[in-house]
Amino acid sequence: MKKYILKRVLTSIGTLLAIILILFILMRLMPGSPFNDEKLTDDQRVALYEKYGLDDPIVIQFGRYVVNMCKGDLGVSYKISKNTPISQLIESRLPISSGIGFYAVFRGAIIGLILGVIAALKRDTILDTICTIISVIGVSVPSYVFALGLSYTMGYKWKWFPMLYDSADAFNSSIMPSIALSMFTMASIARFTRTEMIEVLGSEYMLLAESKGLSGRKLLFSHALRNALIPIITVLAPLIVDLMTGSLVVEKIFAIPGVGSLLVNAIQSNDYNVVIALSFIYSALYIAIMLVVDILYGIIDPRIRLGKEGE
Repeated sequence: MKKYILKRVLTSIGTLLAIILILFILMRLMPGSPFNDEKLTDDQRVALYEKYGLDDPIVIQFGRYVVNMCKGDLGVSYKISKNTPISQLIESRLPISSGIGFYAVFRGAIIGLILGVIAALKRDTILDTICTIISVIGVSVPSYVFALGLSYTMGYKWKWFPMLYDSADAFNSSIMPSIALSMFTMASIARFTRTEMIEVLGSEYMLLAESKGLSGRKLLFSHALRNALIPIITVLAPLIVDLMTGSLVVEKIFAIPGVGSLLVNAIQSNDYNVVIALSFIYSALYIAIMLVVDILYGIIDPRIRLGKEGE
Protein backbone atom coordinates (compact mmCIF):
# COMPACT_ATOMS: atom_id res chain seq x y z
CA MET A 1 0.00 0.00 0.00
CA LYS A 2 2.89 2.39 0.82
CA LYS A 3 4.46 1.86 -2.61
CA TYR A 4 1.09 2.49 -4.27
CA ILE A 5 0.56 5.76 -2.34
CA LEU A 6 4.16 6.99 -2.94
CA LYS A 7 3.82 6.43 -6.67
CA ARG A 8 0.57 8.41 -6.75
CA VAL A 9 2.07 11.27 -4.70
CA LEU A 10 5.12 11.62 -6.97
CA THR A 11 2.90 11.55 -10.06
CA SER A 12 0.71 14.26 -8.53
CA ILE A 13 3.70 16.53 -7.77
CA GLY A 14 5.03 16.17 -11.33
CA THR A 15 1.60 16.93 -12.78
CA LEU A 16 1.25 20.04 -10.62
CA LEU A 17 4.63 21.39 -11.74
CA ALA A 18 3.70 20.84 -15.38
CA ILE A 19 0.42 22.69 -14.84
CA ILE A 20 2.20 25.66 -13.25
CA LEU A 21 4.59 25.89 -16.23
CA ILE A 22 1.76 25.78 -18.77
CA LEU A 23 -0.27 28.39 -16.86
CA PHE A 24 2.75 30.65 -16.55
CA ILE A 25 3.55 30.51 -20.26
CA LEU A 26 -0.08 30.97 -21.35
CA MET A 27 -0.55 34.00 -19.13
CA ARG A 28 2.56 35.63 -20.57
CA LEU A 29 1.38 34.95 -24.12
CA MET A 30 -2.03 36.55 -23.53
CA PRO A 31 -2.57 39.93 -25.22
CA GLY A 32 -2.47 43.02 -23.02
CA SER A 33 -0.75 43.55 -19.70
CA PRO A 34 -1.62 44.54 -16.13
CA PHE A 35 -0.45 48.06 -16.95
CA ASN A 36 -2.77 49.10 -19.77
CA ASP A 37 -3.75 52.35 -18.10
CA GLU A 38 -3.67 55.11 -20.72
CA LYS A 39 -2.49 57.57 -18.09
CA LEU A 40 0.82 55.74 -17.76
CA THR A 41 3.71 56.99 -19.86
CA ASP A 42 6.11 54.61 -21.58
CA ASP A 43 8.79 55.35 -18.99
CA GLN A 44 6.38 54.62 -16.12
CA ARG A 45 5.31 51.38 -17.77
CA VAL A 46 8.95 50.33 -18.20
CA ALA A 47 9.62 51.17 -14.55
CA LEU A 48 6.68 49.00 -13.45
CA TYR A 49 7.89 46.07 -15.56
CA GLU A 50 11.31 46.48 -13.98
CA LYS A 51 9.87 46.72 -10.47
CA TYR A 52 7.94 43.46 -10.77
CA GLY A 53 10.62 41.64 -12.79
CA LEU A 54 8.40 41.27 -15.88
CA ASP A 55 11.23 42.37 -18.17
CA ASP A 56 13.36 39.35 -17.23
CA PRO A 57 13.49 36.27 -19.51
CA ILE A 58 10.51 33.99 -18.98
CA VAL A 59 12.77 31.17 -17.68
CA ILE A 60 14.07 33.41 -14.89
CA GLN A 61 10.55 34.64 -14.11
CA PHE A 62 9.25 31.07 -13.88
CA GLY A 63 12.13 29.88 -11.70
CA ARG A 64 11.67 32.81 -9.34
CA TYR A 65 7.93 32.22 -9.21
CA VAL A 66 8.30 28.50 -8.34
CA VAL A 67 10.88 29.23 -5.64
CA ASN A 68 8.65 31.89 -4.08
CA MET A 69 5.63 29.60 -4.31
CA CYS A 70 7.49 26.86 -2.45
CA LYS A 71 8.02 29.44 0.31
CA GLY A 72 4.29 30.17 0.37
CA ASP A 73 4.64 33.47 -1.48
CA LEU A 74 2.08 33.70 -4.30
CA GLY A 75 3.18 37.20 -5.24
CA VAL A 76 1.26 40.46 -5.14
CA SER A 77 -1.68 41.80 -7.09
CA TYR A 78 -0.73 44.13 -9.93
CA LYS A 79 -4.08 45.77 -10.45
CA ILE A 80 -7.08 44.52 -8.40
CA SER A 81 -5.52 45.55 -5.12
CA LYS A 82 -2.10 46.95 -5.92
CA ASN A 83 0.85 45.45 -4.01
CA THR A 84 -1.49 43.44 -1.76
CA PRO A 85 -0.21 39.88 -1.17
CA ILE A 86 -2.41 37.45 -3.07
CA SER A 87 -2.55 35.16 -0.06
CA GLN A 88 -4.44 37.93 1.75
CA LEU A 89 -6.91 38.30 -1.11
CA ILE A 90 -7.59 34.58 -1.19
CA GLU A 91 -7.50 34.06 2.57
CA SER A 92 -10.78 35.90 3.13
CA ARG A 93 -12.56 34.49 0.07
CA LEU A 94 -11.59 30.82 -0.20
CA PRO A 95 -13.23 29.74 3.10
CA ILE A 96 -16.54 31.26 1.94
CA SER A 97 -16.53 29.42 -1.41
CA SER A 98 -15.24 26.22 0.21
CA GLY A 99 -17.88 26.32 2.96
CA ILE A 100 -20.76 26.73 0.52
CA GLY A 101 -19.23 24.10 -1.76
CA PHE A 102 -18.88 21.65 1.14
CA TYR A 103 -22.54 22.02 2.05
CA ALA A 104 -23.50 21.52 -1.61
CA VAL A 105 -21.33 18.41 -2.05
CA PHE A 106 -22.46 16.83 1.22
CA ARG A 107 -26.15 17.47 0.56
CA GLY A 108 -25.99 16.47 -3.09
CA ALA A 109 -24.01 13.26 -2.48
CA ILE A 110 -26.20 12.01 0.36
CA ILE A 111 -29.52 12.75 -1.37
CA GLY A 112 -28.17 11.45 -4.69
CA LEU A 113 -27.07 8.15 -3.13
CA ILE A 114 -30.46 7.71 -1.46
CA LEU A 115 -32.38 8.46 -4.66
CA GLY A 116 -30.11 6.17 -6.71
CA VAL A 117 -30.44 3.26 -4.30
CA ILE A 118 -34.23 3.65 -4.09
CA ALA A 119 -34.50 3.83 -7.89
CA ALA A 120 -32.39 0.67 -8.30
CA LEU A 121 -34.23 -1.32 -5.62
CA LYS A 122 -37.64 -0.19 -6.94
CA ARG A 123 -36.73 -0.53 -10.60
CA ASP A 124 -39.56 0.07 -13.11
CA THR A 125 -41.94 1.32 -10.41
CA ILE A 126 -43.42 4.76 -9.75
CA LEU A 127 -40.59 5.50 -7.28
CA ASP A 128 -38.01 4.74 -9.95
CA THR A 129 -39.80 7.08 -12.35
CA ILE A 130 -39.95 9.91 -9.79
CA CYS A 131 -36.26 9.55 -8.94
CA THR A 132 -35.35 9.49 -12.64
CA ILE A 133 -37.39 12.65 -13.35
CA ILE A 134 -35.70 14.46 -10.46
CA SER A 135 -32.29 13.37 -11.80
CA VAL A 136 -33.06 14.55 -15.35
CA ILE A 137 -34.24 17.94 -14.07
CA GLY A 138 -31.16 18.31 -11.87
CA VAL A 139 -28.79 17.58 -14.75
CA SER A 140 -30.66 19.58 -17.40
CA VAL A 141 -31.43 22.81 -15.54
CA PRO A 142 -28.39 25.08 -14.88
CA SER A 143 -27.54 25.89 -11.27
CA TYR A 144 -28.12 29.61 -11.81
CA VAL A 145 -31.77 28.89 -12.76
CA PHE A 146 -32.25 27.08 -9.46
CA ALA A 147 -30.46 29.98 -7.75
CA LEU A 148 -32.81 32.56 -9.28
CA GLY A 149 -35.86 30.45 -8.41
CA LEU A 150 -34.74 29.97 -4.81
CA SER A 151 -33.85 33.64 -4.47
CA TYR A 152 -37.32 34.68 -5.64
CA THR A 153 -39.33 32.15 -3.61
CA MET A 154 -37.38 31.49 -0.40
CA GLY A 155 -35.66 34.86 -0.32
CA TYR A 156 -38.06 37.45 -1.74
CA LYS A 157 -41.56 35.97 -1.29
CA TRP A 158 -41.24 33.79 1.82
CA LYS A 159 -38.28 35.65 3.34
CA TRP A 160 -36.86 32.48 4.86
CA PHE A 161 -33.25 33.30 4.01
CA PRO A 162 -31.23 36.42 3.07
CA MET A 163 -31.36 37.17 -0.67
CA LEU A 164 -27.78 38.46 -0.61
CA TYR A 165 -24.83 37.02 1.26
CA ASP A 166 -24.40 38.47 4.76
CA SER A 167 -21.17 37.64 6.58
CA ALA A 168 -22.93 38.27 9.90
CA ASP A 169 -25.36 35.45 9.08
CA ALA A 170 -23.11 33.20 7.04
CA PHE A 171 -24.95 29.93 7.74
CA ASN A 172 -28.40 31.08 6.60
CA SER A 173 -26.83 33.02 3.72
CA SER A 174 -25.20 29.80 2.49
CA ILE A 175 -28.33 27.65 2.39
CA MET A 176 -29.85 28.84 -0.90
CA PRO A 177 -26.53 28.93 -2.83
CA SER A 178 -25.57 25.47 -1.58
CA ILE A 179 -28.98 24.03 -2.54
CA ALA A 180 -28.69 25.53 -6.04
CA LEU A 181 -25.16 24.15 -6.46
CA SER A 182 -26.06 20.72 -5.04
CA MET A 183 -28.74 19.96 -7.65
CA PHE A 184 -26.33 18.89 -10.40
CA THR A 185 -24.28 16.81 -7.95
CA MET A 186 -27.40 15.16 -6.56
CA ALA A 187 -28.74 14.33 -10.03
CA SER A 188 -25.39 13.01 -11.32
CA ILE A 189 -24.81 10.80 -8.28
CA ALA A 190 -28.41 9.52 -8.39
CA ARG A 191 -28.09 8.52 -12.06
CA PHE A 192 -24.75 6.77 -11.65
CA THR A 193 -25.81 5.08 -8.39
CA ARG A 194 -28.96 3.69 -10.04
CA THR A 195 -27.04 2.39 -13.06
CA GLU A 196 -24.25 0.82 -11.03
CA MET A 197 -26.57 -0.64 -8.40
CA ILE A 198 -28.75 -2.31 -11.05
CA GLU A 199 -25.64 -3.81 -12.64
CA VAL A 200 -24.24 -4.96 -9.29
CA LEU A 201 -27.55 -6.40 -8.04
CA GLY A 202 -27.78 -8.58 -11.14
CA SER A 203 -24.18 -9.80 -10.96
CA GLU A 204 -23.11 -13.38 -10.22
CA TYR A 205 -21.34 -12.58 -6.95
CA MET A 206 -24.54 -11.01 -5.58
CA LEU A 207 -26.42 -14.18 -6.42
CA LEU A 208 -23.66 -16.15 -4.72
CA ALA A 209 -23.90 -13.95 -1.61
CA GLU A 210 -27.68 -14.46 -1.51
CA SER A 211 -27.24 -18.22 -1.87
CA LYS A 212 -24.98 -18.16 1.21
CA GLY A 213 -27.84 -16.70 3.24
CA LEU A 214 -26.90 -13.03 3.20
CA SER A 215 -29.81 -10.63 2.93
CA GLY A 216 -31.13 -7.24 3.99
CA ARG A 217 -28.81 -4.40 4.99
CA LYS A 218 -25.65 -6.48 5.09
CA LEU A 219 -26.13 -7.62 1.50
CA LEU A 220 -27.04 -4.10 0.35
CA PHE A 221 -24.28 -2.13 2.08
CA SER A 222 -21.43 -4.65 2.39
CA HIS A 223 -21.68 -6.04 -1.12
CA ALA A 224 -23.91 -4.08 -3.49
CA LEU A 225 -23.21 -0.47 -2.52
CA ARG A 226 -19.51 -1.04 -1.84
CA ASN A 227 -18.95 -2.43 -5.32
CA ALA A 228 -20.96 0.38 -6.88
CA LEU A 229 -18.96 3.10 -5.10
CA ILE A 230 -15.88 3.14 -7.35
CA PRO A 231 -17.52 4.75 -10.43
CA ILE A 232 -19.59 6.97 -8.13
CA ILE A 233 -16.44 8.31 -6.44
CA THR A 234 -14.93 8.96 -9.89
CA VAL A 235 -17.91 11.16 -10.79
CA LEU A 236 -18.01 12.90 -7.41
CA ALA A 237 -14.31 13.86 -7.25
CA PRO A 238 -14.22 16.63 -9.91
CA LEU A 239 -17.60 17.93 -8.72
CA ILE A 240 -16.13 18.46 -5.25
CA VAL A 241 -13.41 20.75 -6.61
CA ASP A 242 -15.82 22.63 -8.89
CA LEU A 243 -18.18 23.40 -6.02
CA MET A 244 -15.56 24.12 -3.36
CA THR A 245 -13.80 26.67 -5.58
CA GLY A 246 -17.03 28.52 -6.24
CA SER A 247 -19.57 28.91 -9.02
CA LEU A 248 -19.11 32.21 -10.83
CA VAL A 249 -22.77 32.84 -11.71
CA VAL A 250 -24.25 31.65 -8.41
CA GLU A 251 -21.76 33.80 -6.50
CA LYS A 252 -22.84 36.80 -8.58
CA ILE A 253 -26.56 36.14 -7.97
CA PHE A 254 -26.17 36.01 -4.21
CA ALA A 255 -23.34 38.60 -4.07
CA ILE A 256 -21.00 36.09 -2.45
CA PRO A 257 -17.47 37.46 -1.97
CA GLY A 258 -15.82 34.18 -2.99
CA VAL A 259 -12.91 33.19 -5.20
CA GLY A 260 -15.15 32.97 -8.28
CA SER A 261 -15.72 36.72 -8.46
CA LEU A 262 -12.03 37.33 -7.70
CA LEU A 263 -11.00 35.14 -10.63
CA VAL A 264 -13.34 36.97 -13.02
CA ASN A 265 -11.96 40.36 -11.94
CA ALA A 266 -8.37 39.12 -12.28
CA ILE A 267 -8.95 37.84 -15.84
CA GLN A 268 -10.67 41.04 -16.91
CA SER A 269 -7.82 43.19 -15.59
CA ASN A 270 -4.96 40.90 -16.73
CA ASP A 271 -3.76 40.52 -13.16
CA TYR A 272 -1.38 37.65 -13.98
CA ASN A 273 -0.35 36.71 -10.48
CA VAL A 274 -3.91 36.42 -9.18
CA VAL A 275 -5.04 34.29 -12.15
CA ILE A 276 -2.06 31.95 -11.84
CA ALA A 277 -2.43 31.68 -8.05
CA LEU A 278 -6.14 30.82 -8.25
CA SER A 279 -5.55 28.38 -11.12
CA PHE A 280 -2.75 26.80 -9.09
CA ILE A 281 -5.03 26.40 -6.05
CA TYR A 282 -7.77 24.92 -8.23
CA SER A 283 -5.30 22.49 -9.83
CA ALA A 284 -3.77 21.55 -6.47
CA LEU A 285 -7.22 20.83 -5.01
CA TYR A 286 -8.19 18.79 -8.06
CA ILE A 287 -4.99 16.75 -7.95
CA ALA A 288 -5.31 16.26 -4.17
CA ILE A 289 -8.88 15.06 -4.54
CA MET A 290 -7.92 12.66 -7.35
CA LEU A 291 -5.03 11.40 -5.20
CA VAL A 292 -7.49 10.67 -2.39
CA VAL A 293 -9.75 8.94 -4.93
CA ASP A 294 -6.84 6.75 -6.10
CA ILE A 295 -6.12 5.77 -2.51
CA LEU A 296 -9.82 5.09 -1.87
CA TYR A 297 -9.84 2.83 -4.93
CA GLY A 298 -7.14 0.74 -3.32
CA ILE A 299 -9.02 0.59 -0.03
CA ILE A 300 -12.43 -0.22 -1.51
CA ASP A 301 -11.11 -2.73 -4.04
CA PRO A 302 -7.64 -4.15 -3.21
CA ARG A 303 -7.50 -5.72 -6.68
CA ILE A 304 -6.95 -2.25 -8.17
CA ARG A 305 -4.04 -1.57 -5.82
CA LEU A 306 -2.41 -4.93 -6.46
CA GLY A 307 -2.88 -4.60 -10.19
CA LYS A 308 -1.24 -1.15 -10.36
CA GLU A 309 1.61 -2.18 -8.04
CA GLY A 310 2.36 -5.06 -10.36
CA GLU A 311 2.66 -2.83 -13.44
